[in-house]
Amino acid sequence: MKTSAATFTDSLWHAQSDEPLPEADTPQDSDLVIVGGGFTGLSAALHFAQSGRSVTVFEAREVGFGASGRNGGQVIPGFKYDPAAVLAKHGVEKGEALVQLGASGPDMVFDLVRTHAIACQPQRNGWIQASHSETGLATIRTRAADWQARGVVASVLDRDEMADMTGLSVYAGGWLDARAGQVQPLAYARGLARAARAAGARIVPHSPVTEVQRDADGWRVKTPNGQTRAGSVLIATGAYGDNTLVPGLARTILPAQSNLIATAPMPDDIARTVLPFGGCLSEIRKLAFYVRKTQDSRLVLGGRGAIGDIHGTGLQKALEKALRRMFPQLATLPIAHAWSGQVGLTMDGWPHLHQPEPGLFTVQGYNGRGLALATATGAMIARHLRGDAPLVLPVTEPQPVAWHAVRGPVMRMGIGYYWMRDAMGFPG
Repeated sequence: MKTSAATFTDSLWHAQSDEPLPEADTPQDSDLVIVGGGFTGLSAALHFAQSGRSVTVFEAREVGFGASGRNGGQVIPGFKYDPAAVLAKHGVEKGEALVQLGASGPDMVFDLVRTHAIACQPQRNGWIQASHSETGLATIRTRAADWQARGVVASVLDRDEMADMTGLSVYAGGWLDARAGQVQPLAYARGLARAARAAGARIVPHSPVTEVQRDADGWRVKTPNGQTRAGSVLIATGAYGDNTLVPGLARTILPAQSNLIATAPMPDDIARTVLPFGGCLSEIRKLAFYVRKTQDSRLVLGGRGAIGDIHGTGLQKALEKALRRMFPQLATLPIAHAWSGQVGLTMDGWPHLHQPEPGLFTVQGYNGRGLALATATGAMIARHLRGDAPLVLPVTEPQPVAWHAVRGPVMRMGIGYYWMRDAMGFPG
């Protein structure tokens, strides 16, 4: 058996990154120390360093090793909740600021890619969210109308339009969000690191932080190689964190495995029949598949469901079966890559921003929307620490999940329940 973590080097992204690993720096005392070299930490480092402040990023493995370098590369705007639901929960003023934070993610991603010439195969042809049943179409229409009322270019698609745009006849309908797109996620993470270094940030890989300790006028951040002093600390390790830095923090999220497969390149005549609209697609169901086509005409299909640290070979086989069912023209095309990683889920579906002590921040739990949202959140935190802007995400107290110690069997029961709901056609 292989661990999920060990599949990092099996991924298509690791095999094909046009952005090399950033050079390693030596740590130095900094205005800000960031723990975690993923999208949140790297975006925060870049935006903080651009103000002329000193920042050091410690990464336990290599840049993008966690969810940032393993995901499907879909650049999707927003939170899990629609704008109307955000305003209902947070009120008009706070809600509008949150909606704007979520909506800003794709623009920020593609602006950063363009500004810093990040070689991550950017494509901005939109995202389709598909309904696997007639039951889910009401949710699709409501969601699209909510964004259309805000001036977003969004289209509701019927069954025939879905088939024409995606090459798939299995969906009852869907909606198209033109703001979205896709990138090669590991290359994007490495490009962010390169841009952050050019702005003055220091990136220190293979340096796990073992302790964050308050001292008289700041913090001491300890690694096996020594310690670094910091004015402020941001812990951005996501589903790859543990309890050592902020006791109990890891018990506030539920790690779930996301598996992906990538085919060999498709012949040109077949590639033209697969997602011809040129964008990415995911489903409205709870245990959704997500699918995209790469610039070299590979199909990448992902899904969620396995629990634990062992690579979910059962889910991998289910993905292969789903691929052949959805795209029968790919029945004999080999699977060239298979890998997995952990996604941080929260009980309420919101990212959690905590401030356990003055000058110490943590953020985690993007619930599968991490690429665009983590980029925007990292920038938001950097601007706050620069003194330029308030925090938009609410700062909350960590709330450990009561049944976290038995999360394995509980989450497996939940997965079985949601498989049943999905099969009955209910939306997620």
